[in-house]
Amino acid sequence: MLFKKYWPADLHIVGKDIARFHLIYWPIFLMALDLPLPKTIFVHNWITMKDGKMSKSKGNVIYPESLIERYGLDATKYFLLREMPVSQDGLFSPESFVERYNFDLCNDLSNLLNRTISMVNKYFDGQVPKYNGTPNDVDEELERACTEQIEKFENLFENFEIANSIQEIWNLISRTNKYIDETEPWKLAKQEETEKLKSVMYHLIENLRKIAILVEPFMKNTSENILKQIGINDENLKTWDSLKNYDKLENIKVIEKGEPIFMRLNVDEEVEYIKQLMKK
Repeated sequence: MLFKKYWPADLHIVGKDIARFHLIYWPIFLMALDLPLPKTIFVHNWITMKDGKMSKSKGNVIYPESLIERYGLDATKYFLLREMPVSQDGLFSPESFVERYNFDLCNDLSNLLNRTISMVNKYFDGQVPKYNGTPNDVDEELERACTEQIEKFENLFENFEIANSIQEIWNLISRTNKYIDETEPWKLAKQEETEKLKSVMYHLIENLRKIAILVEPFMKNTSENILKQIGINDENLKTWDSLKNYDKLENIKVIEKGEPIFMRLNVDEEVEYIKQLMKK
């Protein structure tokens, strides 16, 4: 029976407007029937507008299907989860949606991937360099930051603080972008600092691999796209173990020309488009 297969639920998710029924009455019914209670009940908040709750009479209703059709499933899920804190209602506006899309997805994540793919192709013919085993201070700091961000993410995720856990992923993305500015691989290439340049490319690929693992629960298509572009197709590499322990590192080759996973939006046009959706 399906009931025996799926009950008791590890996580029972309900909206806050029906919390009383699921936190009081539903457990009473289950106990009366001598059935096990759900292991965890998570009560989520609402997504609201600047002028309050969504209402057709106000003309401020937005359907996720409309956003998905134009901007994709991953971008829509990212925004809704990122803007839904545990302690309060989330807020939707056309301006904030386009801003998140352009800054978080395009400028931060997509640009990091594109820059890395381009440099690995330019400096090493697309071959991910072997780890030289002698990181400098900047490399070591990046490795520590990556480990710390993963730990923070896992702790928050385990406590269902989804928006905050996603913020930790973007902290890692920002730190990895900063690493490019710190190491200046274009100067290393010009000065023929080959070993240092290998280390930089390795660390960028390694962080992108871990970022892809982190975003998979929220943005599966994006995760798969990142892994494909950096040449990761082995399920054994979808772990926190370092690539330096992988004995077939020489088989990892990035694609010849990376395609942006998110294209920048025209702010005025897209904000107006979403506003029109809300009036339908």
